[in-house]
Amino acid sequence: MDQTKRLAVGSVGIGAIVLGLKYFAYSLTGSIALYSDALESIVNVATAVVALFAVYMSAKPADAGHPFGHSKVEYFSAVIEGVLIVIAALSILRQAYLGFLNPTPLDAPILGMAINAAAGLLNALWCWVLITQGRKQRSPALIADGRHLLTDVLTSVGVLVGVGAAYWTGIAVLDPAIAALVAVNILWSGWGLMKDSVGGLMDEAVPAATLDRIRKVISAQANGAIEAHDLRTRRAGKLTFVEFHLVVSGGMTVADAHDICDRLESALQSEIEDARVTIHIEPENKAKHSGVLVLPRKQIRGDG
Repeated sequence: MDQTKRLAVGSVGIGAIVLGLKYFAYSLTGSIALYSDALESIVNVATAVVALFAVYMSAKPADAGHPFGHSKVEYFSAVIEGVLIVIAALSILRQAYLGFLNPTPLDAPILGMAINAAAGLLNALWCWVLITQGRKQRSPALIADGRHLLTDVLTSVGVLVGVGAAYWTGIAVLDPAIAALVAVNILWSGWGLMKDSVGGLMDEAVPAATLDRIRKVISAQANGAIEAHDLRTRRAGKLTFVEFHLVVSGGMTVADAHDICDRLESALQSEIEDARVTIHIEPENKAKHSGVLVLPRKQIRGDG
């Protein structure tokens, strides 16, 4: 089992432990705010299972039915997580509304807050691991799971402050008020998660800085060619697809043109991790000379 899969499995286990602790804290106190925190942990477990499935599927090699691989499945995972987050937020808002109608004092708040704090600390540590390793492994599913946990950690801090304020001031309505704020925060998180993932599903181009790196590599490594144009990029999970047309002299041999392509592919794969490069060779009469990467004339060979 590789590192990404181990982390996905670990998320399921950590999520189950945190859920147990938070629900126990809620059962002790009857706090709607702690209930909202526990409910979000149920979503954490569900999304961790979805992320595990996505990581497993995305690691499968390309096949006849999926020649470009399965890496986009991680974006579906992140979208599903966003939907579940929104559902959890709506449920919390319902409980908060009922709490506003009938505010009640809390039971055993100190013990409940201590247990919830322990769960939050465990979540914070695992959140750091997921985001750090998710970026290292270039896994949208792990990063999405880590960002969701970060929201959960911040939520837990706010909940503890609110429950503490409700207990020490005796203002019972603070408890459902904090729960409502938690729900709004969760809704915002879910929207951001779905927005980022939809961009990946829609074949969003690489960031401008990455595109600039790609252009520089092509310019430096395409010795012997005339120009490169129609450069297109897209991301699919941890993969980056790079496609462009390379113009060469009409008198250049196929073998020489192939050597340039091999050099470009190797350089791009060294610069951009998990790059998949497709180059279309064109004769010099196809040169556009406008809005494209044009190589210096001194680099051209075989051009007569």
